[in-house]
Amino acid sequence: MKLFLPFAGGYLLSYHFRTANAVIGPVLSEDLSLGAADLGLLTSAYFIAFGAAQLPLGVLLDRFGARRVEAALLIVAAAGAAVFASGHTIVTLTLGRGMIGIGVSACLMAAFKAFSQWFPPERQASLTGWIMTAGTLGALVATAPLDAALHVATWREIFWALSGLTLMMSGWLFFSVPDKPESTRPETLAEQWAGIRKVLSARYFWRFAPLGFAQIGGFMAIQSLWSSAWMIHVTGFSRTQAADHLAAMSVAMVVAYALIGLLSTGLARRGIGTLYLLGGGMAMSLLTLLLIITQALEQNYLLWIAYGVFSSFGTLIYALMSAGFPVALSGRANTTLNLLAFLGAFGLQWGMGGLIDLLQANGHSAVIAHRDAFAVVFVLQLAAYLWMLFAGRTGATKNH
Repeated sequence: MKLFLPFAGGYLLSYHFRTANAVIGPVLSEDLSLGAADLGLLTSAYFIAFGAAQLPLGVLLDRFGARRVEAALLIVAAAGAAVFASGHTIVTLTLGRGMIGIGVSACLMAAFKAFSQWFPPERQASLTGWIMTAGTLGALVATAPLDAALHVATWREIFWALSGLTLMMSGWLFFSVPDKPESTRPETLAEQWAGIRKVLSARYFWRFAPLGFAQIGGFMAIQSLWSSAWMIHVTGFSRTQAADHLAAMSVAMVVAYALIGLLSTGLARRGIGTLYLLGGGMAMSLLTLLLIITQALEQNYLLWIAYGVFSSFGTLIYALMSAGFPVALSGRANTTLNLLAFLGAFGLQWGMGGLIDLLQANGHSAVIAHRDAFAVVFVLQLAAYLWMLFAGRTGATKNH
């Protein structure tokens, strides 16, 4: 627990920053007169900055260790939250959001790096479930509780508080997490970049990379912004009703991640491995997203809960990536995958906003514009899922 809790706290904050704009977005739009594309760009600045940090982050994690790297970057996140809180223009707010993205870019990858050093491979899926449980608690706090906070404080005051809390988290992690003694000499910088090239040349990596881009990235784009926009503009909910629905989805995701953490090791011993859990979860995620888009069922509340639950299984890609490469490459393998996931989140979140504005400018209703934007994400996710299945049949095997 001494190792796990600080990383869990850091990832809780990271996920809260990621999804906060789903609730704060309408307030920002009103204060700054933002269109859908503007709001998409502002929110997705987190993702592009986060993604840009991933390749050097993998080198830093494998070189300097999880504790030092994450603690230092959280100071950047605290500064970014302060810039965001004090900003009065779209440029300043985008800068602050980008700094937050860089600052929390190590929160999940540092945890995975530490887990790969301290725990055996059969524990990785379980630990993935538990760390994602902590993260989803951050998403939960960014729903109905954040909406309630907006009734008693301004969004600026909330971000000032988050800035201070992030700084405290940096200190906790730096002073409490142990270092894992390395038995081998540190790699040179050239050797570390060669490791990234080795990851990028592996067929095993490219079996899962498109799914990371489309599914993990697409879900982040939807959860952190466009889910609430769908509920408000398509379903007709108020901001508070949308926040309540997102809270229910986040609670269900907490349960899903906890069950992954509790059951995955035992299921693996019974022959139901991580790949089977990933494949089944992704199939159901696609089905629920299709039902949401087509509005084939009236049970919006249950569909959004199911979508969150089944999309949670997408994070098992990281456990498969850790298991597919040597420990010395695990940090770089997962950060390279994470780069693609966050490029997907940035591109899809901004692109959905641009498509919505374009369709509405050409006379389409908000309902049709949002439906078509969601349909693009669905098609990309389906293609990536089919590719993962196809690549598995053509020999993209584990790397050693």
